Amino acid sequence: MGGPEHTPDQATPARGEPTRGDPTGGGPTGAEPPPAQGRLARWLRAARRPLRHVLVLFILALVVEYLVVPELVGASKDLYLLGRVGVFWAVAGLVLEAASLFCYAVLTRALLPAPGRPGLVRLFGIDLSAAAVAHVIPAGTIGSAGVGYQLFTSEGLDGTDVGVMMATKGMGSTVVLNVLLWLALVISIPIAGFRPLYGTVAIVGAILLAAIAALVVGFTRGGRRAARIVRAVGDKIPRVGGDRLEKIVLQASDSLRGLATDRRVLVSSLTWASLNWLLDAASLWCFIAAFGRYTDPVGLFAAYGIANVLGAIPISPAGLGVIDSLTPVLLVSFGLTRSVATLGVLAWRLVNFWLPIPAGAASYVALKVPRGSGWAAMRRAATDLVRRN
Repeated sequence: MGGPEHTPDQATPARGEPTRGDPTGGGPTGAEPPPAQGRLARWLRAARRPLRHVLVLFILALVVEYLVVPELVGASKDLYLLGRVGVFWAVAGLVLEAASLFCYAVLTRALLPAPGRPGLVRLFGIDLSAAAVAHVIPAGTIGSAGVGYQLFTSEGLDGTDVGVMMATKGMGSTVVLNVLLWLALVISIPIAGFRPLYGTVAIVGAILLAAIAALVVGFTRGGRRAARIVRAVGDKIPRVGGDRLEKIVLQASDSLRGLATDRRVLVSSLTWASLNWLLDAASLWCFIAAFGRYTDPVGLFAAYGIANVLGAIPISPAGLGVIDSLTPVLLVSFGLTRSVATLGVLAWRLVNFWLPIPAGAASYVALKVPRGSGWAAMRRAATDLVRRN
């Protein structure tokens, strides 16, 4: 009777009734999720990276099981040919592959503005590091773009210049490959005849070129519209982000227009991009020659180009399984025996696909770790590269 009266705002809640601001149910706006939903959201965020890695491993297992293993089983019947390998041609193939990768670094150098540009050796190391990432994850171009962008900008390069260079290099290389392939097909059709696969390749190539043309027009004539489109792509690129990529696109339209009018840079870029593809195909020719067969270069490039165009579809890392299984089939159609075609392609892919992975990882560590830093710093850099992907 003598105690203070309780106003409605001061009323003690009944047992079991949530208090004001109670996160389990009664907040004024209900902004806080229930504990079960909060735990689920935290679990999903924590599990996203492991689930992605499991999915990547599952896709790789499918590729290896259904595309690579059958080729290896078929090649195992002809392992006696390894005793007849021409060492000179094998070494020549290795040297030509290294030269192809080096030409890609020179292409990078040609597309970067001269002020503040790193040396060619460091550019080669950055490209090799990005290639290592692209060779281990599906749709690896996205992951390698993030690593490459971070490494280029850490060298003091402007982010816009880096973005323009990477976009131009990727699109330009694709255009050059398709043009070289079509030239090879035009020459090979009268000699070896028309094949139904040519139609599929023509369609895929036309789609790629149309997409590139749309991007170029979007960059140069509708920068803001293109920026909104690539913003969603940028959100999926580690260490880049949609906001930053959108800013790059908005600033890149003038740079692309200037690049198109700079004849010296244009000719240099087309030359180095062409050499990158031609030397890679020449490496394949040498590895086939190492097994005693000297195939027609035009037919070989037609097979090489078809496999690389179809391998560009983001199903597996850098066309793993697609290029390995399709190239021997096409080479057989151009007159090679199955055993020589399979072993030659597998030897070429050893230096074309697998060797850049450890070489690129070593390049990444060398770029990130100063001399004399010790093994602990090297391990941290290697762990950082793995964690990024």
